[in-house]
Amino acid sequence: MSRRVVRQSKFRHVFGQAAKADQAYEDIRVSKVTWDSSFCAVNPKFLAIIVEAGGGGAFIVLPLAKTGRVDKNHPLVTGHTAPVLDIDWCPHNDNVIASASDDTTIMVWQIPDYTPMRNITEPIITLEGHSKRVGILSWHPTARNVLLSAGGDNVIIIWNVGTGEVLLSLDDMHPDIIHSVCWNSNGSLLATTCKDKTLRIIDPRKGQVVANNFEEPVALQEMDTSNGVLLPFYDPDSSIVYLCGKGDSSIRYFEITDEPPFVHYLNTFSSKEPQRGMGFMPKRGLDVSKCEIARFFKLHERKCEPIIMTVPRKSDLFQDDLYPDTPGPEPALEADEWLSGQDAEPVLISLRDGYVPPKHRELRVTKRNILDARPPSGPRRSQSASDAPLSQHTLETLLAEIKGLREQVQAQEQRITALENMLCELVDGTD
Repeated sequence: MSRRVVRQSKFRHVFGQAAKADQAYEDIRVSKVTWDSSFCAVNPKFLAIIVEAGGGGAFIVLPLAKTGRVDKNHPLVTGHTAPVLDIDWCPHNDNVIASASDDTTIMVWQIPDYTPMRNITEPIITLEGHSKRVGILSWHPTARNVLLSAGGDNVIIIWNVGTGEVLLSLDDMHPDIIHSVCWNSNGSLLATTCKDKTLRIIDPRKGQVVANNFEEPVALQEMDTSNGVLLPFYDPDSSIVYLCGKGDSSIRYFEITDEPPFVHYLNTFSSKEPQRGMGFMPKRGLDVSKCEIARFFKLHERKCEPIIMTVPRKSDLFQDDLYPDTPGPEPALEADEWLSGQDAEPVLISLRDGYVPPKHRELRVTKRNILDARPPSGPRRSQSASDAPLSQHTLETLLAEIKGLREQVQAQEQRITALENMLCELVDGTD
């Protein structure tokens, strides 16, 4: 008599549960744009959702604690002249978010800790380089201020947001529309999928496709007959992949292991309403006291509903096996270091005592002056009066004026910082 052996796994009994009605975000006009992005981005501080907006594109940013009905006059983040197609929070600064649009631009925004009184219309920086709409954004996992964008022009551009410069442009690697792009854990390689049904592994700094000949899959899993786009979310800490179908009403999740058959079906979370998009909380934003291993933010037509994935445990103590050290908000490299060829693993943090988001950190953009470039060498045709050398008195006067202006700017920056801190304290006191 044969006896079935049950595979041992601590995630075999993971179950999903929708949050209570008062924990949802109601009255949000979720975007109806026909695009395959998730329409939602979340971090330990904020929830951002692409919404319907007249006369351009917009998205709404809500503090995580601001649940319930959203005021119809709640300020939006506006600035694009066409619909917003993708948004992504910076992994190294919880107050910075990037947005990509049908208007071919990428905008990077600084979100204050307090709720602004009117729409946010001025981005920190606008990145222009694509010739068609931009539909994919992805921040580098370990290098500061490095952002990837992919557009309808079949081009991938990697930016230094701190200076507004293009670090790398990958032009001739995709013959058709790019469907998705993903970094590996240390940001040394990219994986892309394309309309030509080819998966490519790319070394962006060498500008080479290092692998694209995948003949046989390691595992093949039949899903269903639905033609909706699958939104995959992978948690490397637990080796669980969650598959959310757009227009579907379920979340299927599988555990990935090193031994055959490699992919193990765990369970399916089902609900009545189909999902129009999905947000996935980073591990540092979860409630470790409740053994929560994932939290989704499911978009309905006019609301956003949190869905919590939990491992049932009897003990209230911290579960070391569920929560290994996870990537924190500190970058491991600067943009120039990464571009020069350096790689570094993410800086890890422990969740044993919970995670407290750091205070508001401002992203400073330093644009390099094109006038600083050296003039072309060679004989000059004419000598104007303005080319004459400056007198010592004039030079000293100019230097003194520059010094005074610098001191004035520094004093104003200190005053602005002090006022922002006072405003944050007032907001915290009224919460």
